[in-house]
Amino acid sequence: MLEEILHIRNVKHAVDRVISNGGASGVDGMQIDNLRDYLNTHWQSLRSDILSGTYRPQAVRKVEIPKASGGKRMLGIPTVIDRVIQQSISQWLGLKYEGDFHDNSYGFRPNRNAHQAVIKAQEYLNLGYTWVVELDLEQFFDQVNHATK
Repeated sequence: MLEEILHIRNVKHAVDRVISNGGASGVDGMQIDNLRDYLNTHWQSLRSDILSGTYRPQAVRKVEIPKASGGKRMLGIPTVIDRVIQQSISQWLGLKYEGDFHDNSYGFRPNRNAHQAVIKAQEYLNLGYTWVVELDLEQFFDQVNHATK
C-alpha cells in the first residue's frame, strides 16, 4: 500500500495539487515556492523514512480566524511536506474507495459540490419527500479535542 501511495506519479500529482492550492507555511516556515526544490533534494530520504516507519509529521501551526457568526475558529496548518504526504494518501484512498461511497454523498468528493446536493434535495422534494437533513461537519470539528498527548 505505501509503495502505491509513494509512487512517483501519485506524489507528483499531490505536489501539483498542493502547489495549486497555495496556502501558508507550517511550523517549519517552508514556502510553497520551495517545495519542488526541496523534494528534488530530499525525496529519497523522505520516502525511505516513510517506508521504514520512522517519519514523523511535524506539529501544525495554529491560527485563529474569525467566524462569520462571531467568535473564532482554530485552524491547524500542516507543513507543505506533510500536505504532500496527506494529499498522496487522500488520492490513493479516493481511487480505492470512491466507488464505496453512497451516491447521495457530496461532501469532499471529486466532481461533486454543494450545488449538486441542493439539486438532488429538490429532486427528492419533487418526489414527495418532506424532510431534508443538513449536516455541518465543519462545526463538528470545532468540538473535537485537538490536544496531543
